[in-house]
Amino acid sequence: MDIDPVDEALARFNALAAADAERDMLACCPAPAWAREMVAARPYPDLDALLAVADAGLRRLAWTEVAQAIAAHPRIGERPDGSTRESAWSRREQAGVAGSDAAARKAMAAANRAYEERFGHPFLVCASGRGQSELLAAAQARLANDDKTERRVVQDELRKIALLRLDRLLR
Repeated sequence: MDIDPVDEALARFNALAAADAERDMLACCPAPAWAREMVAARPYPDLDALLAVADAGLRRLAWTEVAQAIAAHPRIGERPDGSTRESAWSRREQAGVAGSDAAARKAMAAANRAYEERFGHPFLVCASGRGQSELLAAAQARLANDDKTERRVVQDELRKIALLRLDRLLR
C-alpha cells in the first residue's frame, strides 16, 4: 500500500527539530509568535488538524505581528529575485502580474504608494490566481476603508496567504 505524500510530509514536519520546524512556519507566515505556537502544538495527526490550528492562530495575531509579517512580503508587482522558498512562492502567487505592460505596472506602483501613504504599511493581498486588473482594483477599493476595517482585511489576506503556503509546504 502506498503512503500518502501529504502524510509523509506531515510526519517529516512533526519530526523536525524545533528550529527547523519554526523556519518552515516562518516561510509560510513571518510572524514569530504564530510560528512558535505551530511548532509547540506538534504532533499533528493530519493536515486538517494542522490547518485548523494555523487558522485559529492567524486569526488571533496581534497587529504588531501582522505588521511584521507584512513587512516581509514583496509589494504587488515587485516580485523578488531570490532563491528562497518564500521568494519562489511570492513569484508563483504574483504570476498574474508577471506579464503586465508598463502602464499597468505604473498604475500598480501608484496604487501601492497611495495605499502606503493612507495606511502606513504596504498593500497586502492574496494574489494567487488574480490578474493585474483585479489586484489594482482591490488596492484602489481598499483605500476607502477606515483603519479598523483595513486591519481586519489585511489580517484575513495574510491568513489566506499563510494557509495557502502551508498547504504547499505539505503537498
